Amino acid sequence: MTLFLHVLMLFLLSGGSAKVVQNFEKECGQFFANGKSPTTFTGSQYKQICQTLNGVAHFATYYDTINKIPVYSAYRFAGLMGCTRKSSWYIEPQLDNKILGQNMASEGSVKDKDLRGVHQALNEDYEKSGFDRGHLAPVYLAESQSCADATFTLTNAAPQDRCFNRIFWWEVEEELAEFLEKNCKSQPVYIVTGVVPGTVIINNRVNVPSHFWTAYCCLDQNKKCSRSEGVIGSNDGNNNIKIMSLADLEKNLKKHYGTTTFKVFQY
Repeated sequence: MTLFLHVLMLFLLSGGSAKVVQNFEKECGQFFANGKSPTTFTGSQYKQICQTLNGVAHFATYYDTINKIPVYSAYRFAGLMGCTRKSSWYIEPQLDNKILGQNMASEGSVKDKDLRGVHQALNEDYEKSGFDRGHLAPVYLAESQSCADATFTLTNAAPQDRCFNRIFWWEVEEELAEFLEKNCKSQPVYIVTGVVPGTVIINNRVNVPSHFWTAYCCLDQNKKCSRSEGVIGSNDGNNNIKIMSLADLEKNLKKHYGTTTFKVFQY
């Protein structure tokens, strides 16, 4: 009876404050411009995650449990904070076991090895794959050191070509941060970074995106984007990166995702 009550209590606690949620606009809408998320898709494979570390939500991720990569992560920019990087990566325990706690944790937190990694990528998927664990919400744009630490969860990562990750996409992040620091410091700044699933699979489990994309919105007093822009790049070593208007990025994503519409920022 004591064990049953303990398990029941864990279930109730996780259900009340779970990081994997039914509506992340309601649970962690602070990471979306005007509290409205980008377009979501139909299907039970897609999970809404309030990315939580030490009881604090730091950004939001829309996650694809079949491809085992995020669709996108949404976060805020508060300036160049000089955050440092972690060397280890977390997972989202609730994706594999619903009764576990709300915080991201080590792979070992899912004790049942038959459950571990069923719905998400693990570190071993990336070993000897030739791909980096590419952040969507990156360290360089994090609004605090705690937020930077929280970006090291595999639910915020996708296989990324090493040259693309370490040179070309890094330059995109660096230039974006410098632009926002200079031009939008007095405004709330919202960023969404996502990927487009590709045709390559690593370890027979994890999809390698064909593209990475990102967009920002500097929100004005009228709740509109006074400044906005989009970037999309092929996930390879060819430096095929295109900067475009937000509207053009949304048109591109509509085609890539095969949807009738795709909105990054909604009003």
